[in-house]
Amino acid sequence: FIDARDIFEQISRKQVVFNKENLEKIASTVRSWRGEKGAPKYEDISGFCKSANLEDIKKNGYMLTPGRYVGLADIEDDGISFEEKMQKLSLELREAFTNGRELEKDIEKNLKELGF
Repeated sequence: FIDARDIFEQISRKQVVFNKENLEKIASTVRSWRGEKGAPKYEDISGFCKSANLEDIKKNGYMLTPGRYVGLADIEDDGISFEEKMQKLSLELREAFTNGRELEKDIEKNLKELGF
């Protein structure tokens, strides 16, 4: 399975395009998986490709959605703990809520001034 969701360029809401490098990445992965002469040895890449057998497919109810098999891409550790991130994000969220309430008051005031 190859999950190419993250390597295309969005042209419009309904149209995506793969650039030459991305097409080569996909083609090279297929050649490796097939074991073609001159191709590098195939390896599963978390978040991109996975060689699944029939038993894997059966375990997933015969669903053929690539994301079920390739998993998530490896995430680099930025050295910041989850707790620190959550504290920072929670503070930002509270500030956004406060800002939102102030904006609501301003909008309400403006509507009253306009007679609504």
